Amino acid sequence: MRRTVNIILNILIVISGLIGSYIMFFTNMTDVGLTSKGIENLKFFTILSNELCIIIAAAFLIATALKKKFPITLKLIGAAAVLLTFAVVAFFLQPVNPHVNLYGGGHLWFHLIVPVLAAVEFITLPKTDGIPLRSAFIAAVPAVIYGIFYLANILINGIGEWPDTNDWYGFLKWGYAVGALIFLGNTLLNIGCACLLRAVKNRIDR
Repeated sequence: MRRTVNIILNILIVISGLIGSYIMFFTNMTDVGLTSKGIENLKFFTILSNELCIIIAAAFLIATALKKKFPITLKLIGAAAVLLTFAVVAFFLQPVNPHVNLYGGGHLWFHLIVPVLAAVEFITLPKTDGIPLRSAFIAAVPAVIYGIFYLANILINGIGEWPDTNDWYGFLKWGYAVGALIFLGNTLLNIGCACLLRAVKNRIDR
C-alpha cells in the first residue's frame, strides 16, 4: 500500500514540479516578485531545491520501475531542501516582504505544493530499520553549497544595485556579519527540517 502511495506522490511531485518550472522559466513573474527571467531564475535556492526534488522523484520512479532499491538519504535530501524553502518563505521572506505575493504564479508550486507533497511522500516511504542521524547532516549539503556560492559571488562581483543586485534575497541588507549568520541559520534550519522528517518517519515506522 505504501509503495502505491509513494508512486502516486512521486508522480504528483514530478507533474507539479514541471508545471512550476514552466511558469518560472517561460512566463512573466515580475508581478509576483521575480525580477529575473528564464534560465536566470536558477540562481534562486527555491528553484534549485525544487528542481533537485523533481529529479530525485523521477529517479525514484525509474528505480521503482526497474525494481531497484533507492537510497532513502537521497529522498531526505530532496524533501529537506524544499521543506527549507517552504519554511524560509513562510516564516521569513513573506513576513519581511508583505507587499510581494510569494504564493502567486509559479511560487505556489515551488513554495507550497511541491514541499508539502515531498514531505508527505518521505514520511510514507516503505518501512525502514531507522534512518541514522548522519543522514540529516548530509541533507544540509545543498544549503551549504548554495551559501558558499551566494557569498562567494558577492565577494567577487560585489553586491550591486537593485534590481541587478547579487544579493537577490536581500540577506546582506543588514551587513555581511548578519548575512553570514542568516546563511548559518539556513544551514541549521536545513538540518532541522531533515531531523524533523527523520523523526516523524522513524516514529511512524516504529
